[in-house]
Amino acid sequence: MAFLSLFTNRLGGIIPKPATLVTQFAKCGTSAKDFIGEHQEAENCNEDHPVSDMDNPFQKDRRLCILCKMNITPDYKNPKLLSQFVSMYTGKIYGRHITGLCKTRQEQVEKEILKSQNAGMMPYYLKDPAFMQDPQLFNPDTPFRNHSYYLKDPAFMQDPQLFNPDTPFRNHSY
Repeated sequence: MAFLSLFTNRLGGIIPKPATLVTQFAKCGTSAKDFIGEHQEAENCNEDHPVSDMDNPFQKDRRLCILCKMNITPDYKNPKLLSQFVSMYTGKIYGRHITGLCKTRQEQVEKEILKSQNAGMMPYYLKDPAFMQDPQLFNPDTPFRNHSYYLKDPAFMQDPQLFNPDTPFRNHSY
């Protein structure tokens, strides 16, 4: 029985003798040494291992902010552009989670808005009515990322209707 175990593979089948391999592949034009070498390389290389140099197919494309994409540098002398990043009702500057700007551009916009307000080119509390009809760069009602206080407020967590993405937040009585 030990004699037969020398000629069986892991699955229990019998491995043909090298002489039969030579006769089988001499007809096809390949030598048995080439076949055995390829067979041993295939056993050493496991095909189930992940490919290490392949890119992640599930990785999302990196989203650029609109100012970086268009290569626009904010300037305090351009109140029409800067008024896009100010609330029309309160005059407050929208945060990064609403505007979708990168950190450096958001800081530049905030600094230039303050310069423009101090220079008298932009109002402090309201948006200039001349800029009300400008096209929106983003929708303030649907932020790019939710603010962190949505997840920390216990009253917010208890109402399941507040977590429904189909209902706008402005219709709730909180």
